[in-house]
Amino acid sequence: MTDKTATATPRSTGIDGFFRITERGSSVAREVRGGIVTFLTMAYIIVLNPIILLQGEDINGELLGTFPQIAAATALAAGVLTILMGVVANYPLALATGLGLNAFVTFSVASQMTWADAMGLVVIEGVVILLLVLTGFREAVFHAVPAQLKIAISVGIGLFIALIGLVDAGFVRRTGAGPVPVEMGIGGQLAGWPVLVFALGLVLVIALYVRQVKGAILISILVTTVVAVVVEKVAQVGPTFAEDGEVNPKGWNLNVPALPDKVFDLPDFGLLGNFSLLGSWENAGIVTVVLLVFTLLLADFFDTMGTMTAIGAEAGLLDEEGNPPNTKRILIVDSLAAAAGGAAAVSSNTSYIESASGVGEGARTGLASVVTGVLFLLATLLAPLVVVIPNEAAVPALVLVGFLMMQQVRGIDWDDLEIAIPAFLTIVLMPFTYSISAGIGAGFLAFVLIKVVRGKAREVHALMWVVAAMFVLYFAISPISALLDR
Repeated sequence: MTDKTATATPRSTGIDGFFRITERGSSVAREVRGGIVTFLTMAYIIVLNPIILLQGEDINGELLGTFPQIAAATALAAGVLTILMGVVANYPLALATGLGLNAFVTFSVASQMTWADAMGLVVIEGVVILLLVLTGFREAVFHAVPAQLKIAISVGIGLFIALIGLVDAGFVRRTGAGPVPVEMGIGGQLAGWPVLVFALGLVLVIALYVRQVKGAILISILVTTVVAVVVEKVAQVGPTFAEDGEVNPKGWNLNVPALPDKVFDLPDFGLLGNFSLLGSWENAGIVTVVLLVFTLLLADFFDTMGTMTAIGAEAGLLDEEGNPPNTKRILIVDSLAAAAGGAAAVSSNTSYIESASGVGEGARTGLASVVTGVLFLLATLLAPLVVVIPNEAAVPALVLVGFLMMQQVRGIDWDDLEIAIPAFLTIVLMPFTYSISAGIGAGFLAFVLIKVVRGKAREVHALMWVVAAMFVLYFAISPISALLDR
């Protein structure tokens, strides 16, 4: 922008100026609406994180804590860190406990040490990532990735979150037997009220979107939630997994949509600060600790890279090289989030691809993140009200956003095998492996391999070689661990 243009178009002040709302083609109303939608599509983590973390015991046979304690700490950490992302990085990106990372901590880390030691490892991993950001290494790796490979990451994530939505709603399920791994519904049929509620939500959000109704995603979530509450009241569907151990495949996937007995409830923050930085080294050994930290680090490192690229692409915020604004600030906040998640004893916090639902609603700035964060903080008091929204009402938004992100595939040159094959592997392996990191790793390794095979090794950026080597270790972490344990 020239000085003349800057003089002719004075910069806005107040909230508009701080978040550059008008400059990014948005409005306060759109940002607020987008922030609400993002919260509604990821509020499930308040319920799901306690469920996952309570599935495992530590080396002493102890549980992490109580369900209310984990839920309260999960919402608190998500709220504070998401607000920080909005204020510091001015980016429409929300953060919360990372799915997959919490399962890894529960089943692979805590089983070898105490819960405090396990959360201490998460803090260490976050500090290491922060150092990589401050030294410029993490940002340099991001800039070293070819622009079209970044597009492939966005497209792959689009398919991934669409699949997440379909699976969480019960529309797509594992068959459990035979050569076919997944199927539609149960036995090829959409059986049960919850999946029909999801189908209604999907039809509604598509209809509202193509009619260009403002707030289409938010409206669909709220309307479908009301329908879900009525359905549960009449049909008494119940949860998929009952407290007595009974399984009802036609039940609600996560939480039952019923009006709560109370709206407010005082949070229990007893888990905050329940971590130990040094205990793990004594209990598990240095080699094991290093391998565990490396696995956590690599998953965090590249999940965030893919997520912030996808969000920026959907919001139209990327530059000509595929880089979002304030990249370093985004990465700093995300790194702090990893450490903060461990300090709060709720596992590593990371950027959420569900933020794309808010972007699909119009969010373009950090104000949306502030709104999402405030709602997470309120959720520590309004937990009974938040859990009314079932997965089946929220995830139709993910399917729609998956379509929106898929449109970027036209930016890939499919005639250039050096980028087309890595892009293809990146795109298909994210949903097929249920892992953003696995898709990115396969794409990076294929890119380097093809360059070498074609005699163009010199064209590969030095950092891409480093990252490729890291991913070789990442994919081989299990046999390496087994070898070292002999």
